[in-house]
Amino acid sequence: MLERLSEFPRVALTQAPTPIEPMARLGAELGIDLFVKRDDLTGLAMGGNKARQLEYYFGAAQAAKADTILITGAVQSNFVRMAAAAAARLGMAAHVQLEDRVPGMGAEYARSGNVLLTDLLGAKRYTYPRGEDEAGADARLHDLATDIRRRGGRPYVIPLAPNHPPLGALGYIVAAQEVSAQMAQANQTFDCIVVASGSGLTHSGLLFGLRACGHDMPVQGICVRRAAGPQTARIASKCEEIAEMLGVPSPVTAQDIRLDDAALAPGYGRLSKAVNEAIRLAATREGLLLDPVYTGKVMAGLIALARERMWSKDARVLFIHTGGTPALFAYGAELRDLSL
Repeated sequence: MLERLSEFPRVALTQAPTPIEPMARLGAELGIDLFVKRDDLTGLAMGGNKARQLEYYFGAAQAAKADTILITGAVQSNFVRMAAAAAARLGMAAHVQLEDRVPGMGAEYARSGNVLLTDLLGAKRYTYPRGEDEAGADARLHDLATDIRRRGGRPYVIPLAPNHPPLGALGYIVAAQEVSAQMAQANQTFDCIVVASGSGLTHSGLLFGLRACGHDMPVQGICVRRAAGPQTARIASKCEEIAEMLGVPSPVTAQDIRLDDAALAPGYGRLSKAVNEAIRLAATREGLLLDPVYTGKVMAGLIALARERMWSKDARVLFIHTGGTPALFAYGAELRDLSL
């Protein structure tokens, strides 16, 4: 089913396979056998899941002979930071647009963390005032691309809105194959895999890839940007689009799409006591750093499900660590203020 993956241009940006490690102390507190897939260790400017996705976007950009990449994301976007790093590594220019998705944040948020690293990587930075306008943000990128083209450049736009082929999801089909091989090598499987569900590329690619590899364990998405209802529709659409790209029937059914939004409040990029607790528990029990936007929310969702006895005692649960560590520095004030 996945034979056509090799037909898509790809640039090597990821240090893989990333390890799967036990989280014995935190797992014991939660009554489960907890593991972490360390996709924060993919390399490329402090690592993260986006390296896998960018391999296909930059593959397409190079196939189109582009010399400039354009991308949009939140102010503390890991995707933007890693796209700027990939552009620098490949000798391309990077034009990045930061959307105001989390209003009311202080100066530390606006210039530290991923913003600082993106600037260090040499990207030209723009702002976009509306944080929940994916189509508008993409349209602005295309306007910038038109201007670059007029000046003799060859731009390639990495889109945000869902009405584009989900090339980046192919990177997590590859990750699913990697997890499958690691399970076979260790002669073990998992009762559930827990992953962030935001743009949907990581979640849909992982789910599609695991089903295509013959694995039927639940893949539990934790909502980090929108509620479970609209996110369910988004993941279903992404899986169908992946199948269309690959020219195969989708192995994903409606019952396979599992989402929980209990950790989402008070919204995207916003801390809560549950997220703060999750970040601190991972740090103090496992020496593992999580971020407030993605992995902290996912761990908060995982902890809540474990405490609600979603899984039986000693169930084997795999947490996908998608990176995002630089954002911790942008949320210093909020992390200090939110006591447990």
